[in-house]
Amino acid sequence: MMPAHAQDTTPAVEEIQVISSSRRPEDLSNVNASIAILSEDELTLTSHTHIQEAANRLPGVNINRNNGQESLISIRSPVLSGGGACGAFLLAEEGIPLRAAGFCNVNELFDSHSENAERIEVIRGPGSAFYGSNAVHGMINVVLPEPDDRREISLEAGPRGTLRGNARVGFENDNFSHTFLVNGISEEGYRPDSGFDQQKLSWLYQTTLANGTELDGGITTTNLNQETAGYVNGTDAYKDDDLRRTNANPEAYRDNRSMRAWTRISYTLDSGWDVVMTPYYRNTDLDFKQHFLPGSPTETNEHSSVGVQFASYKDLSENTLLSAGLDLEFTEGELTQGQDGPTQGSPFLVATVPAGKHYDYEVDATQIAPFVQLQHYWDNGFDVTLGMRFERMNYDYDNNMLTGRTREDGTVCGFGGCRYNRPADRSDTFANVAPKLGIRYQINDTHNAQFRVTRGYRAPQATELYRLQNDQTVADLDPVEIDSVELAFQGSTGNWTYEAVAFYMDKDNEIINNADRVNLNGIHTRHEGVELSGMYQLSDDWRLSAAYNHARHTYQNDQLVGGVNLDGNDVESAPRNFGTAQIQWSPISTLTTELQWVAMGEYYTNPENLNSYEGHNVFNLRTRWQATDALTLSVNILNLTDRKYAERADWTTFGGDRYFPGEPLRAFVGLDWRFN
Repeated sequence: MMPAHAQDTTPAVEEIQVISSSRRPEDLSNVNASIAILSEDELTLTSHTHIQEAANRLPGVNINRNNGQESLISIRSPVLSGGGACGAFLLAEEGIPLRAAGFCNVNELFDSHSENAERIEVIRGPGSAFYGSNAVHGMINVVLPEPDDRREISLEAGPRGTLRGNARVGFENDNFSHTFLVNGISEEGYRPDSGFDQQKLSWLYQTTLANGTELDGGITTTNLNQETAGYVNGTDAYKDDDLRRTNANPEAYRDNRSMRAWTRISYTLDSGWDVVMTPYYRNTDLDFKQHFLPGSPTETNEHSSVGVQFASYKDLSENTLLSAGLDLEFTEGELTQGQDGPTQGSPFLVATVPAGKHYDYEVDATQIAPFVQLQHYWDNGFDVTLGMRFERMNYDYDNNMLTGRTREDGTVCGFGGCRYNRPADRSDTFANVAPKLGIRYQINDTHNAQFRVTRGYRAPQATELYRLQNDQTVADLDPVEIDSVELAFQGSTGNWTYEAVAFYMDKDNEIINNADRVNLNGIHTRHEGVELSGMYQLSDDWRLSAAYNHARHTYQNDQLVGGVNLDGNDVESAPRNFGTAQIQWSPISTLTTELQWVAMGEYYTNPENLNSYEGHNVFNLRTRWQATDALTLSVNILNLTDRKYAERADWTTFGGDRYFPGEPLRAFVGLDWRFN
């Protein structure tokens, strides 16, 4: 339910609570980090059917939507793809990663219950000392609401048979509160054989024991059954009325199941230490057709984890806070890949991508990470944050097939061997140290300046290490490391608030896919840019907000791809300019209308910088009217001008230009009923 006038929807920074920096609630005004917040009001107004619709209004964030619930992420980075690309971002719910370290998936955001979130917090740039591996370019944390006795149901209908239902039902009983969150959506899809059905359920609880120990936790489970439409091929195919509605991969699908259970235990020791301990269990199971690869093989992967997050906090003095903790996680994972029939295409592809099983392996992983952080505040307006995190990641890999670059039965492929190569059983260990330094100066009551130097890192993902290709015999990979420097100014004056951030990041040992979807290792890239965001209250009825991003992401080492040296080239899928602007009108306390402009700049679609996508401008219109205390009506009109555009543009050696076309003009009508 939207509050009255637009100015009421943006609380003062001092009132905003976040957990993504230190794992316990703290005022955003006390956090030295580039954190952007999607509030409950913004999420309610957006009413997203895909998280991209909400998250891309934040500075530094550019999520590409592929088909259905698929996504590729950018946070101060190119839009990264490939088996290990997801390792650049830590994606979490309630501070617990959606997937285990080393077992990420580029589409894993669909495991979060973002549709019923209280807020979504995004850290741009490397994570704090409390979060390590995978928080290389940033972190997205979905924060679920606290249990209460609120009860409401939302129903929404849209084109092509789209039906969606949300429910939030909570109960309070003396010292125990619990809430059920339910979300379900069914959509036929814009293109043939591209519909999906998705269900999500969360149960949350909160209580305080007689000795003062606080307990809160819950369970989230999700299920997705998706028919997947692949790319449309051909230069500017997304503009062709016939081509953009086709699906060359009607056999493609994606079935995904996930479950997480956790309990946060908070208590205070006699020594003055505040302790927060969160044991958790995680299970994921994904089965999908890799329509983007030659032969369209099927992959099945699964992993289960148990872990604990431990953090402790102590005020050493009135102005000094010491934090220390330890993360432990144990994971068992497995993956199989294979195809039933022969590969179609060139003689080379037919000979090197055989029918049968390609991979079948198991991996056990152990992650251990101690960390410490010190914060000190001076009366002259300065404060400093010093942090350090050590992380050790160990993999034990078992190959369940014949070792080497052969078919499943051991026969040799033509043209020098099969594309897929299976290493022998082995163990690998990676260790990293990541220091953090933050300095902030409170210029006056409403303006501050921040300076940060941080390091982010990630161990290679299991798929990068053990799903070898071509003449790779051992994936001799180093951890990806990124050094980040940023300068930020934040503040508010009268009717406006603002944030301006300049960043410079240098990344070593990057692992990318070339146009043949083969891993290239040891890549050095540079990332530099500015992020401008803010809100201006034009009047009691009108509010303007915007986020503008200008960045350059470039290769910084000699690497030949397609006969072109990448040194100095833009990284593919990295627009130099993008952003959003929203103007809201609230003529009466019960009505809010927003017009949104989403602007995407031009970007290259291959590392050689020989092909590109021209960019696009898309407009969305959203309205919510609180008809009574119990009933609220909403209308969301997406792609208001019916623009022909690409959600994602790409280029490959064997496919040329290819696109996920954006959907045309469409409207969704919703009804919210609160029945407390």
